[in-house]
Amino acid sequence: MTRRIEILAFPDVQLLDVAGPLQVFASTNDFYLHAGKPAPYQPVAVGADNPIVTSSALPIGTSPLSVSDQPIDTLIVPGGWGVYRACEDQALISWIAERSKLARRTASVCSGAFLLASTGLLDGRRAVTHWQRCGEFRKRFPKVRLDPDPIFIQDGSIWTSAGVTAGIDLALALVENDLGRDVALAVARQLVVFLKRPGGQSQFSAALTLQDEGGRFDGLHAWMMENITQDLSLGDLADKAGMSLRSFSRHYREQTGVTPVKALEKMRLETARRLLEQAQPVSRAARRAGFGSEETLRRLFQRRFGVSPQAYRERFMAAE
Repeated sequence: MTRRIEILAFPDVQLLDVAGPLQVFASTNDFYLHAGKPAPYQPVAVGADNPIVTSSALPIGTSPLSVSDQPIDTLIVPGGWGVYRACEDQALISWIAERSKLARRTASVCSGAFLLASTGLLDGRRAVTHWQRCGEFRKRFPKVRLDPDPIFIQDGSIWTSAGVTAGIDLALALVENDLGRDVALAVARQLVVFLKRPGGQSQFSAALTLQDEGGRFDGLHAWMMENITQDLSLGDLADKAGMSLRSFSRHYREQTGVTPVKALEKMRLETARRLLEQAQPVSRAARRAGFGSEETLRRLFQRRFGVSPQAYRERFMAAE
């Protein structure tokens, strides 16, 4: 049976949120057709207008929003800067809610989670969105159990994914769920991407989050990165910030949302991750990232990224 996949488009939608999953399903169809088998998917972009102009100014052709009784397998809701205006479109919100009732599963890409949450579909469920919008999402949708780190999350029939390219990870996971690991792996190889990326989106955002949310401590953050190999204490950080230990700890947490010690740990892990991607030995990565021992790096790396440093390093060596 051919599965109809509808990917919603709206003005100022993020192009890759639409094109990434669309390409995964199209490549899966190619894989089957080349094997002499029927294509398993019917992917189609749908929208209230045709064409839809994306946030990158490239227009995409769309089919009309489907009538409520037309069969559907999967509904995918993307994000982008236009998502805020889309959340105010009650007709669109109602269409998503009604269309989701007929779908076997519903998914969002990036900030498309804002649209799903606006329908109430995410209430009481675990969900993820782009790391940069997690704070705003929590304030707007307190009933959603937001987890900011995973690349994607499945909670029942609802799937959500993290920022932009995570839509590709999500679509590959859907293919694996439908057709098995071998097919999904073949498609991932054809697209030259991981079938399952190691770790979560925190691996791409640790230092960025601190720089974005902690403006008054930008100079301190730069100094911390420059001296990451050193044995930095909380007192060292407070002295560099020109504040008392107590005042620094309080103000830093208020500004960034994490303790100074946790921020330093994030930066060390970020540094170690980059070194491992360059095929540096785990011992050297631990030393150059300022960890006291390999064991400390292993323990923290496994807890943060869900994979051992050695396994993470081997992934990138295998991809060369």
